[in-house]
Amino acid sequence: MEIINLKFILRAFKYRNYRLYFAGQSISLVGTWMQMIAVAWLVYRMTNSAVLLGAVAFIGQIPTLILSPFAGVLADRFNRRNMIIAAEILSMLQAFILAFLTLTNNIAVWHIFALSLFLGLISSFEIPSRQAFVVDIVEKREDLGNAIALNSSMFNGARLVGPAMAGIIIASFGEGICFLLNGLSFLAVIFVLLMIKVDLKKIQPKKEHFLKGLKDGFSYAFGFAPIKYILFLVSLVSLTGMSYAILMPIFAKEILKGGPMTLGFLMGASGIGALCGTIYLAAWRHPRGLEKIVSKATFLFGAGLIAFSFSRHLWLCLLLMLFVGFGMIIQMASGNTILQALTDDDKRGRVMSIFAMAFLGMSPFGSLLAGFLASRIGAANVLFLSGLSLMLGAFLFSRKDHCYEKYWQ
Repeated sequence: MEIINLKFILRAFKYRNYRLYFAGQSISLVGTWMQMIAVAWLVYRMTNSAVLLGAVAFIGQIPTLILSPFAGVLADRFNRRNMIIAAEILSMLQAFILAFLTLTNNIAVWHIFALSLFLGLISSFEIPSRQAFVVDIVEKREDLGNAIALNSSMFNGARLVGPAMAGIIIASFGEGICFLLNGLSFLAVIFVLLMIKVDLKKIQPKKEHFLKGLKDGFSYAFGFAPIKYILFLVSLVSLTGMSYAILMPIFAKEILKGGPMTLGFLMGASGIGALCGTIYLAAWRHPRGLEKIVSKATFLFGAGLIAFSFSRHLWLCLLLMLFVGFGMIIQMASGNTILQALTDDDKRGRVMSIFAMAFLGMSPFGSLLAGFLASRIGAANVLFLSGLSLMLGAFLFSRKDHCYEKYWQ
């Protein structure tokens, strides 16, 4: 690929709405990652149970599988910005409740389960709207892939900063401060969303029946081979690969004999690798050829997990997390870009809701399964099996990537 200057890599920033969105989300996502790490550490500290660690992740993510398709229909009918604002306000409320209970030493495991379920319900409506909202704030379609890549860089920049900050804050002040800071971080994204001016003509309510719209979305997504294959691969990665993050507290404490800072460094290393991957994707000029990158990245993700499962040294684990993060985000962001490039505008919310089902909806089952298996065969063996499944999925997808060529212009 030819050398590309920084201005080209950051070309989506020429749109005012996108600059505002990026700034607000960057702050909020740091808080989100802090809360994710703090919840995982709090649950494991209170229970010392791998099964409950997986169960909390399951209860927080299962609503996405059930409700995302309905949210996708709504995202194709109504103002996506307003849907996102409502979701952010409710998410802020959840974080403040979690902070209050923890800081006052009244937190119980059932509180964490209930609040995780509440946040999962919110996210099931927010995620499809947020994914489809990118099209509303990026005026030219040729810059859409760049905006998606920059979104991923934002997510993984926060993935780098958030866990590292969480590790330090938990070790110094406890988990409650992480929850409090996350609640405050939502103020930034709510503020910028209110400043964003969206062309409401792009979001006209549809006349068709709600259930018919739901059925049409599934028929479109799974009747179109290039979209279908991406969704199947993302489902596999979510089910078997993404659960590695759930097992990191076990790996940090039991295998590497560390604490919350070790956990933060492991997740931060994964974030650095992912951030490098998004910079690479931001320089990609056209979705053409990304299908080949998807299969290679999935293979790298799997190989990284297998190597990590054998490592017992922190420095080597951190190095391998770079490759895990790089492969993971390349696979997910490339798949997202392909879907956005191929999907008709009037079905975008529904397709992205199915993508959310595949990405986040399958993850709870993976988390629950990983937690159960880790309690039986150990976390390292679970990571080994996860890596093998990803490498098999990469091979199968590579045999289908020829079907994409005729759709690129």
